[in-house]
Amino acid sequence: MRILIRNAATMLPTGLERVDVVIEGSKIADIAPGAGLAVDETIDAAGLHLLPGVVDDQVHFREPGLTHKEDLATASRACAKGGVTTFLEMPNTLPTTTTVERLHEKLALAASKCLVNYGFYIGATPTNVEELKAAERTPGIKVFIGSSTGDLLVDGQDALEQIFAETTLPLTAHCEDETTVRANAARIAGTADVADHSRIRDHAAARIATARAIDLAERHNHRFHVLHVSTGDETDLIRAAIGRGHGLITGEACPHHLLFTVDDYARLGTLVQMNPSLKTAADAARLWDALAAGTLQVIATDHAPHTLEEKRKPYPQSPSGLPAVENSLALMLNEAHHGRCTLQQVIHWMCDAPARTWDLVGKGRIEVGYDADLVLVDLEARHTVRNAEQITKSGWSPWDGVELVGRPVRTMILGRTVYAEGRFDDSVRGAEARYDHARGGYWATGGGKP
Repeated sequence: MRILIRNAATMLPTGLERVDVVIEGSKIADIAPGAGLAVDETIDAAGLHLLPGVVDDQVHFREPGLTHKEDLATASRACAKGGVTTFLEMPNTLPTTTTVERLHEKLALAASKCLVNYGFYIGATPTNVEELKAAERTPGIKVFIGSSTGDLLVDGQDALEQIFAETTLPLTAHCEDETTVRANAARIAGTADVADHSRIRDHAAARIATARAIDLAERHNHRFHVLHVSTGDETDLIRAAIGRGHGLITGEACPHHLLFTVDDYARLGTLVQMNPSLKTAADAARLWDALAAGTLQVIATDHAPHTLEEKRKPYPQSPSGLPAVENSLALMLNEAHHGRCTLQQVIHWMCDAPARTWDLVGKGRIEVGYDADLVLVDLEARHTVRNAEQITKSGWSPWDGVELVGRPVRTMILGRTVYAEGRFDDSVRGAEARYDHARGGYWATGGGKP
């Protein structure tokens, strides 16, 4: 199949241009082709913008083991609706993805179920360094330095030193200091106030763990990505590390830390309980500043669905996490509409930067030879997020009732339309993400250059 997308304002690596794009098979074959090209299908995208598909590098899709909350089929449909064409999923499923065998089992499961492209991290434990050294077909290694239980909690210094010293895959981590969190929890024991979640998982917990991880990465010359940065203090640490010029450290923000603050507990309660916790309006402003300055490179969702019944349990029985993949691009388009950022910045943070960070082959930009993972968006479309319309199996959103301006209207996976104006083609299957870790990540590929 040769498909021509006509009349869209197209976001190229150099910026917006009104050019036509040709897809042949699964690839972008030509940009601004000459007249008279023979094609099998023409998509008239007048009035729309053509963007590269979103790469969400931090999701929890709950399969296997917790599929009453979400599964790969429902989650990948939600991705398709939201313009997310590639996801990278975390290892804290049941069982955990801590061996090469379990990694391959997940990949096989995804091949049969996922409507979009997929990849899976392998999880670190205090004792599985040989599995981590043997792993391939993965974006990298996920370490839980706090905020986990059982084998996935890696808090001991000796185990962390070994992981950073002996493995070669890129590393990423949940950074909240377990000792600090436990001490705060003991001090506020017995609380039923969800606002205390941000006092238990406080600024110090995030700052201490992030500083510890950056120190390990720099001493062992190991690429390291700081997930879901929630505090201004952490942005200072990351900025300083980037300034030292090692090209090792990258970081990301999530929509909930950019758009919610501790003031929202009064309105939304446990629905906005997550780890790391919400912080202050000043912290959110510093996250936005860090994105604009290039200190943080990536926006990802940390999509972590639970049922409404689970989320409405009294604190602290309520679980942490919220669903976001089907609304994340629309949320950021809305911010661009209101002048908080530019469309080009949104595409950098959500498409090109995560693809560079994880060495993804053929993803993150509209360029000849790249995969035809594309999203058509209507930047003027006003729409309201509704729980009843959510595709995620969890069936709710913390943004329920919020009006947004800008939304995806068509999503293409490897040249095939998987979603268009509320309709899905459930016959479409994404492909396993491919990585070229020899590229060296974000800084080595010039990701920081304008």
